[in-house]
This record gives sequence, C-alpha cells and structure tokens, in this order.
Amino acid sequence: MREISFRHDILPLKDKLYRLALRITLDTAEAEDVVQDTMIKVWNLREQWSRFESIEAFCLTVARNLAIDRSQKAEAQNAGLTFELQEVPDTTTPDAQMERDEQLEIVRRLIDELPEKQRTVLQLRDMEGKSYKEIAAILQVPEEQVKVTLYRARQRIKLKYDEIDNYGL
Repeated sequence: MREISFRHDILPLKDKLYRLALRITLDTAEAEDVVQDTMIKVWNLREQWSRFESIEAFCLTVARNLAIDRSQKAEAQNAGLTFELQEVPDTTTPDAQMERDEQLEIVRRLIDELPEKQRTVLQLRDMEGKSYKEIAAILQVPEEQVKVTLYRARQRIKLKYDEIDNYGL
C-alpha cells in the first residue's frame, strides 16, 4: 500500500467535504467549520491512515458525522443552499432563463426539505458521482439501502415537483 500524504491525498478532498457538510447543515459557516474539524480529526489519526481501505471514504464519513452533530445541535435546517450554475448560452430568451431559474429554485427547495439521509445519499450519488458501494461504506449501511434511499429521494422530489408544476402549490 502506498504512503498517504495529507497534502496530496487529504487536503484536495476539502471541496467534496464542504459540499457534503453544506448539504447536511444547510449553513455555509457550519460547513466550513465541519471541514476544518474534519481535517483536524483526520490529522490527529494520521498513525492509523494505513489501516483504512479508502482514506477518502474515511474523511467523508468523519465529515458526515460531524455535520450531523452540528446540524442537530444548532438546528440549522432553515437556510438554503446556493449552487453555482453552469453558463447558459446567450441565445436563451429572458423568459426561458427566468423559467429555468424558477425550476432550479424549486428543485433546490425540494432537496433541502428531504430528510438528512436522503439529502446525503442524493448529494454523494448525483453531485459527487460516488458509486453505491462507496456511499454504503461512507454511511455504513448496506448497498441495497443506499439504492432504496436514493430511489425514494428522487421519487419524492419528482412527486413534489409535479405537484407544484401542475397545481402551482
């Protein structure tokens, strides 16, 4: 097994850790604190790095647990997330752009309303591109449970979105 370097293997994970923490805490300052606490905790366990099958999975697990602890303590479930949008070609009409922005805002709100576990699985799978196996390792649950949780999260968002789109609720 190769030597794990904090600078080359762990520090580059800070953006992923931040996105995961932000998805759970829904607060940018809390997410930044979670990333910092994660880095400190991982550094303090540096003698044990060689025992981990995946240092990335370990870091994500630590960040997830710290974020859950912080969000439960602070009850930080009321702030929204901000996404960086991809550039849209200038050929988009203002009406179409406004409609797209409204749709994205509805989806963001629906994601924020999901239970913590569903938000986390959705974040790891759809935004971070993790495999079911990796997510199962991070969350310490069976792979099948990850698939079911992801399916339920997507279904819930789809149903709520259709309800809003059809009935304007």
